[in-house]
Amino acid sequence: MSSVAKIIEVIGVSSKGWEDAAQTAINEAKKTVHGIHGIKIQDMTADIDNAGNIVRYKTTVKISFGVER
Repeated sequence: MSSVAKIIEVIGVSSKGWEDAAQTAINEAKKTVHGIHGIKIQDMTADIDNAGNIVRYKTTVKISFGVER
């Protein structure tokens, strides 16, 4: 593990729930970011329909990974 870490912030979206939205964010990030070693959930929000039902969950995730030398 590197002694220096970088943090990026991404937003995952899901129709299933906040946990799935967070996993979606991680899955997308790991396609191009290597050495992910932790996350921090920064925020959780949702979109609702006219009846007041949640239709889309959004999770803002800070992802940390080691900087390669």
